[in-house]
Amino acid sequence: MPIQARDIETLIRDSFPNAKISVQGDDGAHFAAEVIDESFRGLNRVQQQRAVYAALKGKMDGSAGELHALALTTKAPD
Repeated sequence: MPIQARDIETLIRDSFPNAKISVQGDDGAHFAAEVIDESFRGLNRVQQQRAVYAALKGKMDGSAGELHALALTTKAPD
């Protein structure tokens, strides 16, 4: 069963409950997400994105991963 945008948002929200999260995509495999959270302040982009990928709990792992591609934008609030 393909993953849905709301499923991705739920996984991210579990780790970042106060974040502003936007997930787009409707083909079940390719998505774009923006995550804005205070916990990113002082982290570089790689550290921020690793934290979000960890929140996805293996959904992108290997060829059997439910999520094929995620264009990810992360930042701390302005």
